Amino acid sequence: MVTTRNTRADVVEAAGRLFARRGYHGTSMRDLGKELGLLGSSLYSHVESKQDLLVEVVEEGARLFGASAERALALGGTPRERLQALIAGHVDVVLDNLDVARTFLNEARMLDAGHRRRILEARDRYERVFRRVLAEGAGEGSFRPGLDPKTTTIFILSVLNAIERWYDPEGRLDRAALVDELSAFALAAVGSG
Repeated sequence: MVTTRNTRADVVEAAGRLFARRGYHGTSMRDLGKELGLLGSSLYSHVESKQDLLVEVVEEGARLFGASAERALALGGTPRERLQALIAGHVDVVLDNLDVARTFLNEARMLDAGHRRRILEARDRYERVFRRVLAEGAGEGSFRPGLDPKTTTIFILSVLNAIERWYDPEGRLDRAALVDELSAFALAAVGSG
């Protein structure tokens, strides 16, 4: 009989899957143990608490979004091109890491105060990249004058964050078409011709 050993990474991945599907409060250590074929008490050899698992999943989400923004900025180009790269990167993070992205977007509020503060700082850094690109575009005239970068960033990210709830990869839009549609929407909103 072959016995598989679950690693800490397996436990974190399963936790992300369950948090994404059931929510943090809707997931018990017993549920997680069942998902992994372990007794709930056996999980404590891998982690100290369910909160620790949430921290790891949410921190991974913050890392993925932050790395995506860094890659988009590294491409250089015009503000329009960088905004499109930010949108494509956000879509990639969500679709390639759906459980992590869902947990980051929907369950980070369940973190204890210290961890929540760190995640909010990471989120704010990510949003500042969008705001900077939007402000540069408005300043150089490629986006409409008077554009409010903060509000526009909130609008764009609200649309991007919602794709985890409605996008169907088997539907009429493949990933490239989804990015094109989202980019066209955002560019129309910022007055880019």
